[in-house]
Amino acid sequence: MVGLILLSMAGLGVFAYLTASVGVVAELVGLAVALLPVGPVVAAFLWIDRWEPEPARLLWLAFAWGACGATLTALLINNTAEVVGDLLLGKGGGDAVAAVVSAPLIEEAAKAAFVLGVYLWKRQEFNGVVDGIVYAGMCAAGFAFTENIYYFGRIFGEHGFGTVDSAGVVAAFILRGVMSPFTHPLFTVMTGIGIGVAAGSAKNWVKVAAPLGGYLGAVVLHSLWNSAATLGNATTFLNVYFLIMLPVFIGAGVLVNWARKREQKIIAVALPRMVGDGLIAPGEVDVLANLKRRRQWRKKVARKAGPDAGRAVADYQTAVSELAFYRNSHSGGEVEQLLIQAVRVSRATAVSAAKQQ
Repeated sequence: MVGLILLSMAGLGVFAYLTASVGVVAELVGLAVALLPVGPVVAAFLWIDRWEPEPARLLWLAFAWGACGATLTALLINNTAEVVGDLLLGKGGGDAVAAVVSAPLIEEAAKAAFVLGVYLWKRQEFNGVVDGIVYAGMCAAGFAFTENIYYFGRIFGEHGFGTVDSAGVVAAFILRGVMSPFTHPLFTVMTGIGIGVAAGSAKNWVKVAAPLGGYLGAVVLHSLWNSAATLGNATTFLNVYFLIMLPVFIGAGVLVNWARKREQKIIAVALPRMVGDGLIAPGEVDVLANLKRRRQWRKKVARKAGPDAGRAVADYQTAVSELAFYRNSHSGGEVEQLLIQAVRVSRATAVSAAKQQ
């Protein structure tokens, strides 16, 4: 409760800052335009998270932290760095310091704080690389959303809507909303991958080195991007975009594809044992091992018995995935017994709900 109150206060602080900086009309324009790219970005991370969907409350809390908490933290520290930079380096020096040094270090740390918090205090909801990518991506999507409101609003106040080849909101949207909507998520995903690697390792040095390595990767990418936009020219920016950012983005996509296929294999291997334990029916193995068939099963039940029954089946499928992932890296213990009980209860609920028409 205290956390939600603080997060709400951070949101009010960000809203007040945006209003004071660009004005109400420009802020509303910025909000409207910023909504366009954030939808596909969030949808992409929800699509990645289909085998074992994370709790919706945690995902939206991650988005809210990025949009409010991380943003306010970055504003306070980056503005301070800008003032100090101007004092030490002269007028304009603060912009460079804030963009190239302060912003990458502070913004990536602020966004990663939520992901690390889930890993440390909600360990049962953090199973590996995919979870790290999803939580990091949602946090960064929220951060980018608020940042876009500011940038689009400021540009509208200075240049209006403009055109494709002139300064204004249209050109800014092409740059930020079309060419690079995934930049902030891409940076923070590096940290998420590091924490995800730590979650899947039993070695203490990996648990320390992987998150630190991921964070440093996020900072370097962020600094390169800001340096190209702040210190370089158009050619520099395009070189960084096509020679560094685009290959890293493609590499992240390849990793996501590999990780999702690995999740499918883990579940497929675990299902026969669950049949032997009497947790699932033999006829459910092929369905539970395939995302498309899982989706068809949910839709069929929802069509026949209603949306509540469809959600019960979804909960059962998620419980099966969670048990499979846990057994892949652990053996026995109280947590496994709780997960086994969750499978039994969710299956009984799903079967009962499906019968009620």
